[in-house]
Amino acid sequence: MSDAHRKPVTVPDLSGLRAAGHKLTMLTCYDAGFARVLDSAGVDLILVGDSLGMVVQGGQSTLAVTVDDVAYHTRCVAATAKRALIVADLPFQADATPERALDAATTLLRAGAGMVKLEGAGHKLAVIEYLVEREIPVCAHLGLTPQSVLRFGGFKVQGRGDAAAEKLRQEARQVADAGAALLVLEAVPAPLAADITRGSAIPTIGIGAGKDCDGQVLVLHDMLGLDSGQRRPRFVRDFLAEGGSIAGAVAAYLQAVQDGSFPAAEHGYQA
Repeated sequence: MSDAHRKPVTVPDLSGLRAAGHKLTMLTCYDAGFARVLDSAGVDLILVGDSLGMVVQGGQSTLAVTVDDVAYHTRCVAATAKRALIVADLPFQADATPERALDAATTLLRAGAGMVKLEGAGHKLAVIEYLVEREIPVCAHLGLTPQSVLRFGGFKVQGRGDAAAEKLRQEARQVADAGAALLVLEAVPAPLAADITRGSAIPTIGIGAGKDCDGQVLVLHDMLGLDSGQRRPRFVRDFLAEGGSIAGAVAAYLQAVQDGSFPAAEHGYQA
């Protein structure tokens, strides 16, 4: 990796990388060993996701994950990741009020995160604004928000139909206006995600949202083809089978995101 690419990624860098035409790369990670591999490969962002509730703890959803869980795994990742920007999830109900979100986010930043991620809009807009006003960078997450799995009745594509699509467009504008610096779009029809990205003031990261987002994220275990005990999402590609090793898989993922071969049409959804 060149010296230029060894410089730590900062929150302001995200918009600059987008403007330069660089596709942002993000993977989830939960421990020091994998963090070292991802960081050495040049991943831009590492997400310490509440997905750990499913792929690490073996749960059926993310709802049981606590702030202490995320903080523990964030400390593990931060021990070896020196370049990638570490994004830590605010778990279920940790952001129910601005004050609770501030306490949780402070814990995660002290554990080594450089940004926190929260799901949804609505009352979360006040939370985003509250955190940003207090110097805490925020990544928003719209579309299929896993913490809403009970209300959604499962892990289902969001934004289908004119009304749902317009609602998602509006929410994307709102989270940016509230101060979010990054937006994850999950399980959103590819044409809608492309439309949101074109009009977005902040970079977008897709997962099951087509190739036109400003970057991509996958759960590490999915990218490595590991069986999580859950139904395999259509937006997953087994990069370990291609790369031949964990380091090779990460390199293959980064290359595929940069050259536009991932995600392909079969990894996305239509309206």
